[in-house]
Amino acid sequence: MAIRDNKAQNRFELDVEGAVAFANYRLTPSAVIITHTETPRALRGRGIASELVKGALELIRADGHKVIAGCGFVVDYLHKNPQFADLTG
Repeated sequence: MAIRDNKAQNRFELDVEGAVAFANYRLTPSAVIITHTETPRALRGRGIASELVKGALELIRADGHKVIAGCGFVVDYLHKNPQFADLTG
């Protein structure tokens, strides 16, 4: 599953079965603040949001930015996935 950065709408997106899961973000000079994640109701409970956040974090890392978790789901994801700890420092 490929995550894309929709810069026009300031959100990371993941297409699944004709629907779109997304994570809204705001940019600062040094970090990306993920403010909200949303998975369509029909897709919930299948790990789609985790897949989306993982892909978003990989894109943020590739761009050399840090991340600020502005929503509870991302906070929890970062706690459970210490391989992304370098992005929060």
